[in-house]
Amino acid sequence: MTDPFRPALPPTICLTFDFDALSVWLAMGQKSPGVLSRGEYGAVVGVRRILDRLRALDIKATWFIPGHTLETFPDECWLIHADGHEIAHHNYCHENPRTLGPNEERAVLERGSECIKKLTGEYPAGFRAPGWDITSRTIGCLHEMGFQYDSSLMADDFEPYYARTGDRQPEDGPFLFGERVPVVELPVDWCLDDWPYFNVNWEAHHVGLRTGADVFEVWRQEFAFFFRGLGRGVFTLTMHPQVIGRGHRILLLDRFLEWVNGHEGIRFCTMREVAEEWRAANPFGH
Repeated sequence: MTDPFRPALPPTICLTFDFDALSVWLAMGQKSPGVLSRGEYGAVVGVRRILDRLRALDIKATWFIPGHTLETFPDECWLIHADGHEIAHHNYCHENPRTLGPNEERAVLERGSECIKKLTGEYPAGFRAPGWDITSRTIGCLHEMGFQYDSSLMADDFEPYYARTGDRQPEDGPFLFGERVPVVELPVDWCLDDWPYFNVNWEAHHVGLRTGADVFEVWRQEFAFFFRGLGRGVFTLTMHPQVIGRGHRILLLDRFLEWVNGHEGIRFCTMREVAEEWRAANPFGH
């Protein structure tokens, strides 16, 4: 995806937080008080710890917040907005787009957007699909609704690109790529997400509880390649208040940000700022 002839972003870091709270568990059909209390912890304890760190470092982040969280924890969401962070879309109750029909997917997007507008006074610029799972319709729907960017895909690691809509996967032939639309894709990856390292879902293939030192080393090496190997683009770190908000994981975040800040020429931006700057430097259709 990276085009050496296109204008590139200077080394930029986007700290992003998926403030799922209870919605991630409800979307899985988990309704026991014990499970839901994990989401409550993220809202009541984790959010404030994160905001304290961001305030101390004067960093503005992007928070992907489901409408359910906005309605359930309005005070915590107001604190995020009051500190000047970007509020972006994460569906209404953490619905996976692949579980929704076309009308349902549109309705969930509209409902979540209205929740965000009620808090911020404007519709969100960006979207991130729960589980980073979209349909062949999602990008087109985002374009129709006026979204500037998506952050759900992994076709590059550190370079934004214009997303596609209408991909097709015939059973008897090659993959058919759809058409690009002016929705900037800000790519992500599971290795730069706290959930798979630390969370416990009890399935044999998804048991976390890694140490902060283990994860620091992965994030450090990813950033080292990004900064020294490329020297351009956007490094997106994805975290969840109910995960990163635990004490030893906050210490991991502190350690990582201290190490990153030792590099000259890097900057922290919101995803909206990155999407707008990249689009201006790389006009759609040129």
